[in-house]
Amino acid sequence: MNVYFGLDDIRITNPVVTIGSFDGVHSGHAKVLRNLYESAVQQPSGESVIITFEPHPREVLYPLEKPVGLLTTLNEKIELLSSYKIDNLIILPFTKELAAMPYTDFVKTVLVDKIGVKTLVVGYDHHFGKNREGNYDVLKESAQLYGFRLKQENAYMENAVNVSSTKIRKALELGDVPTVNKLLGYRYIISGEVVHGEKIGSSIGFPTANIQVAERKLLPATGVYAVEVHINGKNYAGIMNIGTRPTVSTSGVQTIEVHILDFADDIYGKEISVSLIARIRGERKFDNKEELQSQLHEDIKHLYYILN
Repeated sequence: MNVYFGLDDIRITNPVVTIGSFDGVHSGHAKVLRNLYESAVQQPSGESVIITFEPHPREVLYPLEKPVGLLTTLNEKIELLSSYKIDNLIILPFTKELAAMPYTDFVKTVLVDKIGVKTLVVGYDHHFGKNREGNYDVLKESAQLYGFRLKQENAYMENAVNVSSTKIRKALELGDVPTVNKLLGYRYIISGEVVHGEKIGSSIGFPTANIQVAERKLLPATGVYAVEVHINGKNYAGIMNIGTRPTVSTSGVQTIEVHILDFADDIYGKEISVSLIARIRGERKFDNKEELQSQLHEDIKHLYYILN
């Protein structure tokens, strides 16, 4: 997949394009992406193109609101999108100027003049441009004016529930891993750099990798999770704690620590990722380290039960 940051030096043959934030690259997005791929294959010498934005549009449109928690960082999004056999990904800086641009201008200057769109594939609730005026009806007029095809996807339903990034965020904040993973269509991913911690885990026989994630990444509810850890192309079972570690710390600072089973390599400074399997329990304060150790043994037993 070719990745372009901006619109300079773009050379794409017969572009078949879709536009969106694609936060989470969830099962609803997947239907649009499969249609995009199929439409590009059907187009003579066609190439599939995704246009997405950085930062998330809500951060620019509503700067005084709490920043939206991202289901996928930019790197995670690129990795997930590449799995759909997409030819080209264009990442546009989302600015106040872009937000204020009338959709008809966006179609003309970006889609037609810069990219040369031949087919545009949009989701069922597609809106873009100033005052969200770029809906399907407006696009039909632009398609006729500039001579490109327009295809619209219907809403994707999972057990009669409309899949959306908002629903996934709410489930994640509740620690409802089964719902999160079902709506995503894959296990939720948390990635980041392994940084040095206080070595408390090692002192009680459970060494952990402390993961520093992107500031805007949305984390699940505090607690202990069964996870799969991905390091250098290999997978390992693990238990992850997200929380303030009240038994061993009074700082109140939230950390992300994962104890990786059957693993002892030095991975400080390396990028790793974990995928959520299940929430084992909530975070709690124990009376002493011995009680914590005993509970961690039980957590690992629970992990093995889940895996088997």
